[in-house]
Amino acid sequence: MAANASAVDRATVRVDVNGERIEQEVDVRLTLADFLREKLDLTGTHLGCEHGVCGACTVQIDGQAVRSCLMLAIQASGRSVRTIEGVSDGTELSPIQQAFWDHHGLQCGFCTPGMIIATEDLLRANPNPSRVEIREGMSGQICRCTGYQKIVDSIEAAAAVLRGEEPPPAPSTGSDRASAPAATAEG
Repeated sequence: MAANASAVDRATVRVDVNGERIEQEVDVRLTLADFLREKLDLTGTHLGCEHGVCGACTVQIDGQAVRSCLMLAIQASGRSVRTIEGVSDGTELSPIQQAFWDHHGLQCGFCTPGMIIATEDLLRANPNPSRVEIREGMSGQICRCTGYQKIVDSIEAAAAVLRGEEPPPAPSTGSDRASAPAATAEG
């Protein structure tokens, strides 16, 4: 009986992650966040509260933002998962990442991957949101550093760029400001 019980405790996950087909046997209780971080070494998906409240673990499943700490890895089987590592093309920041950089929409960076993914979801649904709509759309993402003003500025700028418009000017920080770094997938 113990052998049967252990067979039931494992399942094969077949999933596309950032465009790559993955097939792996996992514990059926493994969350998608832990699968991404521990099994695939995609550590840009962060774990904050592990209760679906903070949004740090936000990824896209079939193009929709979800909390990966609330989803089991086996529930993603047969679906497409996109993490922060799949946002840029590897050499250039995406328009949203660039706007967060230019408008100082991050400080410690812990919430940033979830913010970027949630911003994509918001701007796909509403390409021209008001500042109030941005705040409402991002209300499920918690940041403990920024006070949100610069995040809203960043999203407003990204929305303009994605619409093909000139973004609001980025704040000036003086001549010591370095150019944006190349995209990385560090977690």
